[in-house]
Amino acid sequence: MKKQLIGLVSTTIVASAFMNAPSLAQESRKDSIDEIIVRSSFTDQLLSDIHDTVRVLDGEDIAAAGAKSLGASLENVLGATVSDYGAAVGQPVIRGLSGNRVKILNNGMVVRDIAGLGADHVNDVDMNNIQQIEVVRGPSSLLYANGSVGGIINIVDNTIARKDFDGAEFRVGLEAQSVNDGFTGDASYQGHIGGINLSIGLKETQFEQYEIPSNAVIHTEEHEGEEEHEEEHATDRLANSDYETKAQKIGISKTGDRGHIGLSVQKIEGLYGIPFHGEEHEEEGAEGEEEEHEGERIFSTTDSEVINFEGSYVFENGWLDSIDFHFRDSDYTLTEQHAEAHAEGEEEGEEEEEAPTLFSTDAQEYGIIFSRKSDTIDQKLVLNFATEDMSIIGEEAFMNPTESRENTLGYYLGKDFEHFFLDVGIRYDRINRKGSVTEAQVTETYDLDMNNTSYAVSFGRDLSPSTHFQLGLAQVERAPSALELFINGPHLATGRFEEGDVTLGSEKSNNIDITFDYQRNGVFATLSLFKNDIDNYIYLEDETDADHAEEDDDHDHGDLILAHYRQQDAELEGYEFEIGKNFALEGGSLSLSFGRDAVTGKFKDGTRIPRMSPARNIYTASYTADAVDGSDGMMLSLVLKDVEKQDRIAANETQTDSHQMLDFNFTKSFRPRPDRELKLSVFASNLLDEAARNHTSYIKNEVPLPGRNVGIRLQTVF
Repeated sequence: MKKQLIGLVSTTIVASAFMNAPSLAQESRKDSIDEIIVRSSFTDQLLSDIHDTVRVLDGEDIAAAGAKSLGASLENVLGATVSDYGAAVGQPVIRGLSGNRVKILNNGMVVRDIAGLGADHVNDVDMNNIQQIEVVRGPSSLLYANGSVGGIINIVDNTIARKDFDGAEFRVGLEAQSVNDGFTGDASYQGHIGGINLSIGLKETQFEQYEIPSNAVIHTEEHEGEEEHEEEHATDRLANSDYETKAQKIGISKTGDRGHIGLSVQKIEGLYGIPFHGEEHEEEGAEGEEEEHEGERIFSTTDSEVINFEGSYVFENGWLDSIDFHFRDSDYTLTEQHAEAHAEGEEEGEEEEEAPTLFSTDAQEYGIIFSRKSDTIDQKLVLNFATEDMSIIGEEAFMNPTESRENTLGYYLGKDFEHFFLDVGIRYDRINRKGSVTEAQVTETYDLDMNNTSYAVSFGRDLSPSTHFQLGLAQVERAPSALELFINGPHLATGRFEEGDVTLGSEKSNNIDITFDYQRNGVFATLSLFKNDIDNYIYLEDETDADHAEEDDDHDHGDLILAHYRQQDAELEGYEFEIGKNFALEGGSLSLSFGRDAVTGKFKDGTRIPRMSPARNIYTASYTADAVDGSDGMMLSLVLKDVEKQDRIAANETQTDSHQMLDFNFTKSFRPRPDRELKLSVFASNLLDEAARNHTSYIKNEVPLPGRNVGIRLQTVF
């Protein structure tokens, strides 16, 4: 039985990173972890000093596990799952919350792409040569940066160095994967030249269509109000699941006793297939027409350029200790396009392209942080200003252009008392959104102002030398996004005709989070309980079969599901739990652990919130060998993720079967010379070749997860 397999866990991705009670994998690297600064924290605290639901994933370990989407890189973290749209797109989900409730940051600043405009849009991040990824769960994330109801994910790199590089380092990596005939090549350089820190990174990834298990694709057809599911015959590869990207970044900085100043430029170009696409109108007559569409190629191309300027100034004397400032300019475009093979009789290989749809955003963010510190208290006053202009132009435009302006004033305090600590954060956000809605060729414009006040308090103390307790309370307000307000058209990525609501108000999330950590004699355990009451929760409500049957024949949404953005009070609650033991062995150490996470979501009327993450059990183990005779040691890990059946579903939602994902990772480092390091990584995912799908995905039936994958990565550092 697959469920009887006892998995073994990855050293960093699955092992617990709860502040004062690091799991075994982290304990084995305690000396380095203690020096890691959590950059998403406004107080720039060391990981060992933070008492909150934060997980920090090491950048090198993420690279050793193989190139994948951002969400897929995090899905073995308790409390974090992914909403996928094929291999290219993996938007993170934290404690059942996704979209604009989870913000993606890069070095503490929001990544302003268009992932929030569609489930088929990628998160525009470069995962090459990153230092770490920080996952802050829950609304208490406002204590750190750009708070949100679900949490934040901060990707940290050293492109703008805050401290001088110690010498020069050059890295080159090559990677191959079997499931998609994939290839990845990357190179990076960091050095100190003529008093200037220079950082350069290059990465190119090419993935072909990925393999899926037989009969994994489920086609759904509706007949007279009833749903019928038909499994497709054996399919080797998923059409339009290919992906390629090129990323380049360069940064310079100058540091000194009085702080630092730096500039960076990042450019990402990508192309990926769209493995599912809704049809706005029913196909008629159509055996020949269906065959014509079988060869349809649907794809998106992306192009982004981000310029960052940041610095800090440290005062020698006076009541103010330092001032930090930053500026980011982001230009992002995504072009979605169709191409169909020519009809019979025309030249083979030629394609007929339909008119493309262009998504674009132009955003600027400015910020300044005033800091005052003493031996026992840290205080920060934060001012932040952001502008964001978005537009959709073309064949499948479902929203008119919008403008957003966000002004933030925040105060953050951290105080360490003799027997406990206290963190407090208060922020005021003034948000303006301008847009328009077109109905029956009549356009009405709107200029909406929203004023939100949020706060979070985190209290913790040591109950004993081995046990720590933490209580977090937060109230966070989230303004409706431009999409939720102004969308009015066919959104084919979700298979729906979506209608926004300009009368939507801000969500108000009231959260309580309790955490217990235990660590003694190699045994570690963590239990986190949370409850989140969200007033005016914004969600997309699908029409029922009865509603559809009552519509006039001349409705304008074809066979798409009609869906409206609504508001209703909601409640989410759940837990994360992990227990394990660290065994000291001759020549190394072994860690065994078991983790489980679960979340449920209901509206106040008793109905279910759609696409909630199912409960999971994660069985883990990892072995780390000590370095011997020119070797930097070895790490071997397995993880068995047992995802339970999701049958707690919303109206018009289908169940998702359980599945088990077994992953493997082996990494060994060699040092042929003191200034040379060679690292070999062999990784595998879905070793059981399960026909699996994510319940959080809009297209879970049509786009299953990849089948068995085996990969190898070589990296040299000199």
